[in-house]
Amino acid sequence: NGPDQLSGADFWGNALACVDLCDELGFSHVRTVEHYFNKYGGYSPSPIAFLSAAAMRTKKARLVTGAVLPIFSHPLKLASELCLLDALSNGRLEAGFARAFLPIEFERFGISLDESKARFGEALDIIIRACREENIAHDGTYWKFPETTIYPRPTQKPHMPIWVAAVQTPESFINAGKNGFGIMAIPMTGSVMKELIELYRKSWKEAGHPGNGKVMLAFHLYCTETAKDARAVGEPELMDYFKAFANAARSWTTGTASKDYANYDKIVEHLDKATFDGQVENCSAWIGTPDMIAKQIERYQEAVGGFETASVQVNFGMMDQKKAHASMRLFSKEVMSRFAKP
Repeated sequence: NGPDQLSGADFWGNALACVDLCDELGFSHVRTVEHYFNKYGGYSPSPIAFLSAAAMRTKKARLVTGAVLPIFSHPLKLASELCLLDALSNGRLEAGFARAFLPIEFERFGISLDESKARFGEALDIIIRACREENIAHDGTYWKFPETTIYPRPTQKPHMPIWVAAVQTPESFINAGKNGFGIMAIPMTGSVMKELIELYRKSWKEAGHPGNGKVMLAFHLYCTETAKDARAVGEPELMDYFKAFANAARSWTTGTASKDYANYDKIVEHLDKATFDGQVENCSAWIGTPDMIAKQIERYQEAVGGFETASVQVNFGMMDQKKAHASMRLFSKEVMSRFAKP
């Protein structure tokens, strides 16, 4: 979205109206991203600010930063703000982190793309230590500070659940499993996603963590009574979304390169080739009738070997709010009920 489409006040008012339905309809979490300077995500420079408002509108749903970008903040500042949100929500925060990937953001903030991995690792380590320990000092490559305690202390002990975002690099999935973090990803073809999830779960178990890890995948959602309406409403909104996404990342194909972002030009190529039918067929977009969507979920779960959480985008593009709310209600009644745990 941009100002020529919807004001910031109207956009976030619409988003909060969706949040108002969470408890009634059984949606388990609210999530938003951190991005800047583009119609793709640029209306959300602070997930923490929005989720603080959302915490006042839902009493049950978890609040997920999906994700914050520590590379653009001092880690002590970000850790303190996350702990404040954890307190405001009475311990409902789940902190998701990502490296960032849009070149314009690095350029405007004056940070090298080639520092991405190193900065992310150092910042995440500081944030986790600052939550776990009451007094920490750090002498690193990018940040240095004497013994310091952040306030407020985390409401959840030793800290809120941690998620990390990953796109396509096996190393990212392996490291998340090794460190005991949940993984946030976008659904790809079943065979590719299955292999990445298997790497994640294998490294999780080899590190000795209990359970089998946590995988969250993000899907576009428009649930409606007829296939005809699903296409008429869902297709233009979905394709506008992919167009905005591709445009935001376009500089990866015009000379931008980094050792920390191998093959990112291929992502733009993939986005440019995306079609409505292709996204529905590979189950990345849950757009259809309840029966169609239920079959998509079953097919994709089987193809990838199972995942724990679906994070559904219910108001993508310029989705009409009445249609978005009707979609949430129908999905809750006719689809979520089929997959409810006994």
